[in-house]
Amino acid sequence: MKVRLTDYSEDWSCVFQTEAAFLTTVFGDLIIKCEHFGSTAVRGMKAKPVIDMMCIVKSIEKVDFFNEQMNSLGYDVAGEWGIKGRRLFRKGGDNRTHHIHFYQFDNPEIARHLIFRDYLRAHPQEVAKYSRFKEKLAQRYDTTSRYSPAKKKFVNEMEQKALRWYLES
Repeated sequence: MKVRLTDYSEDWSCVFQTEAAFLTTVFGDLIIKCEHFGSTAVRGMKAKPVIDMMCIVKSIEKVDFFNEQMNSLGYDVAGEWGIKGRRLFRKGGDNRTHHIHFYQFDNPEIARHLIFRDYLRAHPQEVAKYSRFKEKLAQRYDTTSRYSPAKKKFVNEMEQKALRWYLES
């Protein structure tokens, strides 16, 4: 898929809220809470215009019972997609609009994602640095299959900074 890096949009928060409300009608009280994370959740961040959202659920196994329904509603069902204990649904096909990550309430990936988001929200200079890095990568790599792995080391280092910040605050 082609890299579509854009400036931050105020609309992304509303798009997240709309999707979270819809998913609650599908999954009911299985969903404890929905969180907006990733680059579209950080004001000022350059991002692919794909809303990353996390649905924290009571039971990850019960999410699997919704696969057929989600598929019929236009979502790609991706299963764990490389992260144990996650269920991933993608919306929008080749013109993707959402990545919806489901985690059971006790999964440690939840904290990792939210600490990183909150760190970026609290550190605009890191947002600028990360945005510049993404722009350089987007100029070098035109597909997400090459762009995303190229970000990995940088993101891991920034996540470690975020974790130190969280533990010190």
